[in-house]
Amino acid sequence: MSAPGILPRISTNPTGLVLTGGIIAATLDLAYICTLVYALHGLGPGWIMRSIAAGWLGRETAFAGGTGVALLGAASHYAIAIAMASVYYQAAKRMKPLARRPLLFGPVYGIALYLAMTFVIVPLSAAGTGTWQWHWTQLAHLAAHMWLVGLPCALASARALRESPA
Repeated sequence: MSAPGILPRISTNPTGLVLTGGIIAATLDLAYICTLVYALHGLGPGWIMRSIAAGWLGRETAFAGGTGVALLGAASHYAIAIAMASVYYQAAKRMKPLARRPLLFGPVYGIALYLAMTFVIVPLSAAGTGTWQWHWTQLAHLAAHMWLVGLPCALASARALRESPA
């Protein structure tokens, strides 16, 4: 149940592969959320980037900001995704099934990431509102974290561990 040829061959260095997995996960996640938010509310990528920066700056400051705030949001999003890929890699080094079965454990990792971001990270950030309401889009967000975030992290880690010197 491994998928050896899914990730592009950008690097054979484990660090480069994990970095690539994080970048792919961040890019897919942004493409998904920008498409959904635009479709539902007509808001573009700048709004998404500022909403991410709100985790640092608070909602009012972030949404009043311009390009610099949007760039902070983009950098934060990519850094978080790279950290997510790095955590999976470190776990897979110690728990071999994570590396052997990325198609199974990647989506499971995506579920864990979704739960952590939704119920811990965002609520504790400056963007947190202290409330959470169910909406059908939560299922789409969960699926996106499973397949667009967790899976690339797992595939990159599996390849990094397969190609790293023993």
